[in-house]
Amino acid sequence: MCDNQSMLSQAEIQQRLAQLQGWTVNEKGEITKTFVMSGFPQSLMFITAVGLLAEAAQHHPDILIQWNRVTLSLTTHDAGGLTEKDFALAQQIDQLPRV
Repeated sequence: MCDNQSMLSQAEIQQRLAQLQGWTVNEKGEITKTFVMSGFPQSLMFITAVGLLAEAAQHHPDILIQWNRVTLSLTTHDAGGLTEKDFALAQQIDQLPRV
């Protein structure tokens, strides 16, 4: 098992992706997912909850809000790629309620 800051191998990335629903690796090598909400206020509430999780983890995603769509992208810049921290935060984000 690697520590939170060690870059994951491609095999480890694929293994962790298989445990998540709807997350993919984009062209930048980040894990990303788009969440669909019922409207803009719900998107803002979701982002606030994501922000609280991110701050607690000291790991902050890139966020794009498009009315009822929220796209999150995660990578560990300090490590130069994907680490366990990215997948741990993605898993926590997936547990948040969506309306």
